[in-house]
Amino acid sequence: MEQSFIAFLENSIKKHWDLDALTDYKGATLQYKDVARKIEKLHIIFEQSGIKPGDKIAVCGRNSSHWGVTFLATITYGAVIVPILHEFKADNIHNIVNHSEARLLLVGDMVWENLNENAMPLLEGVILMNDYTLLVSRSPKLDYARDHLNELFGKKYPRNFRKEHVIYRRDIPEELAVINYTSGTTSYSKGVMIPYRALWSNTQFAFDVLKMNPGDKLVSMLPMAHMYGLAFEFLYEFCVGCHIYFLTRTPSPKIIFQAFSDVKPNLVVAVPLIIEKIIKKNVLPKLETPAMKILLKVPIINDKIKATVREQVINAFGGNFYEIIVGGAAFNQEIEQFLKSIDFPYTVGYGMTECAPIICYEDWKLFKTGSCGKAAPRMEVKILSPDPQNIVGEIVCKGPNVMLGYYKNPEATTEVIDQDGWLHTGDLGIIDAEGNVTIKGRSKNMLLGPSGQNIYPEEIEDKLNNMPFVSECIIIQQADHRLAALVYPDFDDAFAHGMDNNAIAQVMEENRMTLNAELPAYSQIARVKIYPEEFEKTPKKSIKRFLYQEVK
Repeated sequence: MEQSFIAFLENSIKKHWDLDALTDYKGATLQYKDVARKIEKLHIIFEQSGIKPGDKIAVCGRNSSHWGVTFLATITYGAVIVPILHEFKADNIHNIVNHSEARLLLVGDMVWENLNENAMPLLEGVILMNDYTLLVSRSPKLDYARDHLNELFGKKYPRNFRKEHVIYRRDIPEELAVINYTSGTTSYSKGVMIPYRALWSNTQFAFDVLKMNPGDKLVSMLPMAHMYGLAFEFLYEFCVGCHIYFLTRTPSPKIIFQAFSDVKPNLVVAVPLIIEKIIKKNVLPKLETPAMKILLKVPIINDKIKATVREQVINAFGGNFYEIIVGGAAFNQEIEQFLKSIDFPYTVGYGMTECAPIICYEDWKLFKTGSCGKAAPRMEVKILSPDPQNIVGEIVCKGPNVMLGYYKNPEATTEVIDQDGWLHTGDLGIIDAEGNVTIKGRSKNMLLGPSGQNIYPEEIEDKLNNMPFVSECIIIQQADHRLAALVYPDFDDAFAHGMDNNAIAQVMEENRMTLNAELPAYSQIARVKIYPEEFEKTPKKSIKRFLYQEVK
């Protein structure tokens, strides 16, 4: 079997030539043949402006069809793509463009407004990705290519562009495909070097387990500049012949809701935050009425109600999907218990950018609650612990999904990939006899109690997040070693209940007392500090902990 990721792309374009491929939700649709034509035009621009295989091309913008085309054109040409999250601050974007030595930058118009080309001296050009307008050109060759693009295309394909013209190069497994800069929760960005074998292996994994068919639909909500969204809301679906809808703006629960009911996707890929918001806002309130609480205690009615609730929750996500895959961050236990109780088709996976991204997965029918599945095909996972089933240890993994290393940072690479090729994830967990992995926290976040007890802040946060009017929180250790809770309250909800800031502070204090009643003495919360705005987050929507290390 040919192990080529680019062969997947080429075969899909030829096989699904007349099918719908990429749609900007409430906007235009490109068919597979349109994508092929646009790829060809970008290849002409790259070739004419002297881009060579292995050169870096950066892309930064909101998810869109044009973003997808840029990605596909870059790697089928032989250049290395550097996807940059559009939510990054301008100086972060400048730094990544410079550090990666990108020769071209393709941008969305929203992003471009905030950038300064003088801060990116190595770039030869900045191109608007939706119509290839040259925003900045420092190369006469690039000017020529853009000015004569249609003429050059016409010369190359005088009798129309047809599917037999789609012949892409073949990748080599160890060749570098993508440099993905993680803005990690624990430290500043590193460029993860992802080889073609990892793209191939993640896509093949999805072919093996996700069973989508040509013409199936999917809503892309997660940023494509992040490996989770890129691999499982775009690359795999494109290789299958699916129709992908991009939510081209910030995915608020309202827009997502609307898109699900319009598109009725066959698979839903999400981070916990999206699932939790939809369930907390649209489902749980209906169940928490006094009458409902009584009915849920009556066994026979209970089953009927659960079936109805299950149907409601399924319909909230479009009603047409095989399963919902949750990943990217820890799932709230209360929400997970609720989904399990109604036999909802969800599963939780585990991965990281360094594995492009998948490490563990299990189909929802076999999935063990609280875990994050078993080692994915072709991957090995073990726990560094004297008793991996009972004693928490670091999760390490090995296999074709693992990165080549961090770009221009060999020290950081040797810190995480050992001599035997095991990637040290920095996450802690246990593994049961069947191979189900359960995460117990990130080793970097672990705090030590007064007598050396291990405190996992995520476990306390999980409890606190379920308390009245708490939107999100972080548990930190103060200089006197006592714990403090930083809380961003759900102000909208509180104000709707007629509360003012003093009343909110009072409720937070009550939450602290209630929480402490459930916690061992060594992990009690000494004080609560209210934050007026949401905490800053990484692309995976996990809080950037390193920014909040002390109570101000």
